Amino acid sequence: MIRLLVGLGNPGPEYAQTRHNAGFWWIDAAAHSLGARLNAERAYFGLVARVNRTGPDAVPVWLLEPQTYMNLSGKSVASLARFFKITPPEILVVHDELDLPPGQMKLKLGGSHAGHNGLRDIHAQLGSADYWRLRLGIGHPGVKSDVVDYVLRKPPADERDAIEKVIADSMLALDLLLAGDMDKAMMKLHAKPPRPKPPRPPKADIPPADPEPGT
Repeated sequence: MIRLLVGLGNPGPEYAQTRHNAGFWWIDAAAHSLGARLNAERAYFGLVARVNRTGPDAVPVWLLEPQTYMNLSGKSVASLARFFKITPPEILVVHDELDLPPGQMKLKLGGSHAGHNGLRDIHAQLGSADYWRLRLGIGHPGVKSDVVDYVLRKPPADERDAIEKVIADSMLALDLLLAGDMDKAMMKLHAKPPRPKPPRPPKADIPPADPEPGT
């Protein structure tokens, strides 16, 4: 069961449309889907929403957008998680991923931070890497030295559309994620759209038969 949804990004209008804020875009979509509204909570250093779920085993679900800047994301995540006694396996962190192209996403549990500064600080503050991550592809600039400028720039319209589409698609698995049914969630999240069928070759024009002699 997931009790805390976290989207990573940087606060402020100058960063709002940049690739590094893909996690914020996801949380905004989740809040809309769940009918929640994010509000500033100084105690948790972020924008926070609480969603009361229904059902016999339902527990409140928290949505969080840390406002600490990316490098200190763990300060916000750990503050809320510790107060409400939320364990790392009950946390899903959504973040931008250089190693996936725009339009792809991957769900995984644990693993290294792979140089992502937001994940690096969450690792340190939680004292664990055993939380879930939803990696939203933003593509790679091709040169390591260009990464910082790349993630802090706006994607072109076609890439932004691809990211927005994959976020919308992921909302179809939101209930499965919250229920902790990760195998079924992965099947939905990792599914690729069917390839379009190739168009049928046009029918060859058949010339009319020559008229019979004498007609």
